[in-house]
Amino acid sequence: MAALAKNVESIHPALWLGSQLARGTDKIVDTGYAALSAELPGGGWPLSALVELLVQQPGVGEFRLLQPALQQVAKRPVALIQPPHTPNAQALAYLGLPVDKVLRIRAPKTADALWSAEQILRTGSCGALLLWQQHIRSDALRRLHLAAQSSDVLFLLMRPLACAADASPATLRLGLRPAAGGLVIDVIKRRGPTKDESLSVTLQPSPILLSPYGRIRRHSPAPTVARGVPSAVVA
Repeated sequence: MAALAKNVESIHPALWLGSQLARGTDKIVDTGYAALSAELPGGGWPLSALVELLVQQPGVGEFRLLQPALQQVAKRPVALIQPPHTPNAQALAYLGLPVDKVLRIRAPKTADALWSAEQILRTGSCGALLLWQQHIRSDALRRLHLAAQSSDVLFLLMRPLACAADASPATLRLGLRPAAGGLVIDVIKRRGPTKDESLSVTLQPSPILLSPYGRIRRHSPAPTVARGVPSAVVA
């Protein structure tokens, strides 16, 4: 088996055995959580790829999970397409994301949201793109997957956990469920062996970013929704 693994790697670096995690590339961003990174090919969030985060409900801790990675790519704008709630500028600052680097895009129709995401991926104008969608067709997923491969953007698609049973071309799919102090993460799909055991990740305390009822700290006044977060409306 060792000889076979060596031969496979010598044929092409993109080849990997199903019993092993795929070999890493230079196009990754550190997750900031060692336990999670150890379960991901390359040891981090892949760039130039479609990554799906399937959440039990919005606001379970997905932004705190992504905080270390978003800080690393925030030299370019971080685009939020159709977030479920209005982003809070005070919370963004608490997470280390400059408000002037966050772009909120409100799309009247699903087709507009998908078109916007595809353009951002093809131009590579942003360091990260977060897209929220309840339902998305398989052909639209394939278009986004292909567009992501032509960029170096950290692309994360947020969908309901119920979509875990749906087929997807995504390179990585994770299921996120809330737990005391953090998240329970299920590795639904990765380039490597299946993982039946759930992963527990403890998140650092921080405000609830995408909630109108968020608090910065216990007993502190409710943060006001900042009006300085730039936004774009797709006609």
